[in-house]
Amino acid sequence: QAKECNGVKAPIDTSKPNPNEVEFDNLYLDMNGIIHPCTHPEDKPAPKNEDEMMVAIFEYIDRIFNIVRPRRLLYMAIDGVAPRAKMNQQRSRRFRASKEGMEAAEEKQKIRQEILAKGGILPPEEVKERFDSNCITPGTEFMDNLAKCLRYYIADRLNSDPGWKNLTVILSDASAPGEGEHKIMDYIRRQRAQPNHDPNTHHCLCGADADLIMLGLATHEPNFTIIREEFKPNKPKPCSLCNQMGHEVKDCQGLPREKQGKHDQFADSLPVAEQEFIFIRLCVLREYLERELTMASLPFTFDFERSVDDWVFMCFFVGNDFLPHLPSLEIREGAIDRLVNIYKNVVHKTGGYLTESGFVNLQRVQMIMLAVGEVEDSIFKKRKDDDDNFKRRQKEKRKRMKRDQPSFIPGGQFSPQALGNRSSPQAISNPRQAAFEMRMHDRQNSTTSSSPNTSLNSDGSPSLAGGIKRKAEDSDSEPEPEDNIRLWETGWKQRYYKNKFDVDASDEKFRRKVVQSYVEGLCWVLRYYYQGCASWNWYYPFHYAPFASDFEGIADMPSDFEKGSKPFKPLEQLMGVFPAASGNFLPPTWRKLMTDPESSIIDFYPEDFAIDLNGKKYAWQGVALLPFVDERRLRAALEEVYPDLTPEESRRNSLGGDVLFVGKHHPLCDFIVEQYKTKNTEVVDIPPELCHGIQGKLTLNENAVLPDQTVESPVPMLRDLTQNSAVSISFKDPQFDEDFVFKAIVLPGAKKPAPVLKPGDWEKTNNDGRPWRPQLGFNRDRKPVHLDQSAFRTLGHTMPRERGMPGMYANAVPLGTYGSPYTRPLMSGQQQIPKLLSNLRPQESWRGPTPLFQQTPQRNAGAAPLLAWNRMLQSQNQFQPNQYQGLGGPMNYPQRPEDRMDRGRQV
Repeated sequence: QAKECNGVKAPIDTSKPNPNEVEFDNLYLDMNGIIHPCTHPEDKPAPKNEDEMMVAIFEYIDRIFNIVRPRRLLYMAIDGVAPRAKMNQQRSRRFRASKEGMEAAEEKQKIRQEILAKGGILPPEEVKERFDSNCITPGTEFMDNLAKCLRYYIADRLNSDPGWKNLTVILSDASAPGEGEHKIMDYIRRQRAQPNHDPNTHHCLCGADADLIMLGLATHEPNFTIIREEFKPNKPKPCSLCNQMGHEVKDCQGLPREKQGKHDQFADSLPVAEQEFIFIRLCVLREYLERELTMASLPFTFDFERSVDDWVFMCFFVGNDFLPHLPSLEIREGAIDRLVNIYKNVVHKTGGYLTESGFVNLQRVQMIMLAVGEVEDSIFKKRKDDDDNFKRRQKEKRKRMKRDQPSFIPGGQFSPQALGNRSSPQAISNPRQAAFEMRMHDRQNSTTSSSPNTSLNSDGSPSLAGGIKRKAEDSDSEPEPEDNIRLWETGWKQRYYKNKFDVDASDEKFRRKVVQSYVEGLCWVLRYYYQGCASWNWYYPFHYAPFASDFEGIADMPSDFEKGSKPFKPLEQLMGVFPAASGNFLPPTWRKLMTDPESSIIDFYPEDFAIDLNGKKYAWQGVALLPFVDERRLRAALEEVYPDLTPEESRRNSLGGDVLFVGKHHPLCDFIVEQYKTKNTEVVDIPPELCHGIQGKLTLNENAVLPDQTVESPVPMLRDLTQNSAVSISFKDPQFDEDFVFKAIVLPGAKKPAPVLKPGDWEKTNNDGRPWRPQLGFNRDRKPVHLDQSAFRTLGHTMPRERGMPGMYANAVPLGTYGSPYTRPLMSGQQQIPKLLSNLRPQESWRGPTPLFQQTPQRNAGAAPLLAWNRMLQSQNQFQPNQYQGLGGPMNYPQRPEDRMDRGRQV
């Protein structure tokens, strides 16, 4: 964490050893996982404008960089144009986001009007344009501006941050085709195939998608770690109507805001906590998988790396971004364990593994699928039984809570207070009136309960209009979506195909067509994970998957894909995935194709669409029944509007490539600068000895960052880089023939990381009887730190005692016999300067100034600048309860801010 002093953040020296006791070589950022939470966060106020969004993205990258501290490479990958198979999911997400956003706005306005009509209190409605997250798609102005901002950010950090001194930075923005994580994997695959690649490179990939775990395993690199945000469920969110915590919009009553704190100082503040991160060590996951997948008495040699590939392949059956999951395999029902058990039982008959370097053996897969098909009927029945049992338990729980709920809870000044509330109790005002109101309320309740069918008038007298019929016993249960398939009843297959595909189950030809498309999809996905995109045009043309029992005769199905396919252009992809409501991101004539009733492709953009819950409970889990985009019709319609593009729009509609950046201290810098000086227009190879073994092709960049040339800031609140020394150049991965196969193996020379799991024979082989000590963190030799008695005595002097009854040593200084060199009596007028400060090493001469976007402008123009030394002295005096205390408490133990305030009150 960066330390802040007087509103100025002191930058962290990331050139120092990693505090996590591990050194990473390469850091890869799946940027879309950073862009979304920075532009429309869920747990804190959203940025006011695009400039604030960019600065938030910069700070997020800094936070990750400070944790990981890569020493060789930083690779930033933004999602470019995706393969057609992925565009179907993108289309579904964006149509849903647009529909849900409009519905939420309408519902919010409706509830607002109802509350105001009842006399509720709500803050004035903000006139603020809603941020449409659909703009985070290649081809939009937002993504183009983001690429410019990241180029500025990289140049700024290469000039000013010591941790970036010898770093190679590659930026693959939204103009480069491919999903971000797959561009990263393609880079790793191609570098692994080079003779100069270090097989013991330590990779760290930042991203929250679960498929990153599969992609990391697919590399077969021994040192691969994933860093991701720690997921904390049920984070409190403020109501978007009244901005108060504790309820959602639908439950808002427009009540006045309760006082927060003694002086209401926390009234408008949200409980914002710093995001925490976790490491996922894939070498530890590989250990678990090795124990899980190791099989004895096989008719062939056991190869753990091949069994990992099979495990990754089987995980595709429970769901991925390109195919719907099989109806009988739900990950929450232990589908992966079920598949592994079937795999281990059947593998003796298959005669080998299911996959090899991304290519599928369909004959062996068929045996696995038919084994799953044999238990499909029992899976569906068990799912129904589990669901019924869960509903019964929930119903009993609701009854129990209703029964145990107190009949009357006093409100106002007599309302119950939470335990541990530090605010002092308020004096009771007008207790007689309060008691009278409570008695009247209780009397009214008893009258109502004694005659449930008698309603009351406004004055409390019984009404003659008749009673209200009692609700059914289980009326508080939520309405269940209708399930026409009933997979637990006989005839489920016929009902499934009739309802989902509108064909009879006896139509063998159609069922085989569905199965063949799904098998093609399995082959395409595995190839995508291990070799790259096999076809940019292929996609699964149905909304639903077949049953496992339908996978008969798949061994002879073709699984080849057309060669030479090309990705869509950015604006073409926008037309394929955007709803009409997001048409403002497109050129006017293109936008008209989405809304004009006479448009030849108007059927691609329905204003409303059905969502099939498909046995699920919530709409977001259902299937959006959108029409598939016909590529030929789309291209034919776009031919008429292509001439209307402006030069700027044509530029955004073109496909770009990656850009490589280095600073002036990097060995490759002089080589790149020489290319610009000689104006060499030919493609040149990177000398691997100058770039940590990285290989690729370099070509001059039109909008290059060049030394001694000003880098203009695209964000008005940040200043231009007038003394730039960084340089950029276009970069292309090493190229291979289209039929080249990247081997899914552990490279020769790779060292297996030390095992972390407890050995199975630990008790037998451990003669000393020592207990097993689990490894915490990356360093297996980390020694636990213990405090000796003198340290405990020091803490006793430092820590405050009971509040209100301070201990006798609460503010006393430890005696001189404790040998503290930091707390000495001062002469009059002398400043206390801890000896620790004298050991600060001077900064390296090449280090630049504080990064510009972390600097705050000076408010007092005539004041002298506050140097680091003066700031430290000033902060030292700020919290001194008496003249003997140093920076923290006695003995210089750092104090928490609340401890300092308590100590000040006690003094």
